[in-house]
Amino acid sequence: MNAATLPVQTVIVYHSGFGHTTRMAAAVADGAGTGAVLVAIDPEGNIADDAWPSLAGADAIVFGSPTYMGGPSWQFKKFADASSRPWFAGTWHNKIFGGFTNSASINGDKLNTLEYFVLLSGQHAGIWVGLDIKPANVKASKRDDLNRMGAYIAPMAQTPADASPEEMSPGDLETARLYGARVALIAGQFRAGKSQPL
Repeated sequence: MNAATLPVQTVIVYHSGFGHTTRMAAAVADGAGTGAVLVAIDPEGNIADDAWPSLAGADAIVFGSPTYMGGPSWQFKKFADASSRPWFAGTWHNKIFGGFTNSASINGDKLNTLEYFVLLSGQHAGIWVGLDIKPANVKASKRDDLNRMGAYIAPMAQTPADASPEEMSPGDLETARLYGARVALIAGQFRAGKSQPL
């Protein structure tokens, strides 16, 4: 099997404080398909040593974090700081990137978290994938509609502070799943294009 026929390798690297971001990560992975790998950032802000080679070999990297105090969690930021090693080596250069976030409030400054991810991918000379689902923003819109948060950069989810991960909006999770599929599709197209002779 040559590289062109291998499944697209999508690594979803995320921190979850209470399990909600884990559910979003799983939805993104489900959409991304058989080549998806979940890498959890632990409560101390670390990933397993063998996760770094997975990130280096990925076609696409998707960042995930809850939005705390107007940005990603400190655990995610610790991971981002540790990514200075692949940054210095240019390991993630020209990879496809994406991201997602969740918070308890409708706004909750989730946009700041996604913009942080975009900037991080830019520092790694990556190529960002936006969300291609129009927002559910009419009077008839419901909590479980796709892209009810009206995001364009990447999926946002909202879960009440007293709600369990099992109570998350199915629409938010389906938006994340469709986004994972889009990231993998674009990564596959990019990989195929790189393999074509000039």
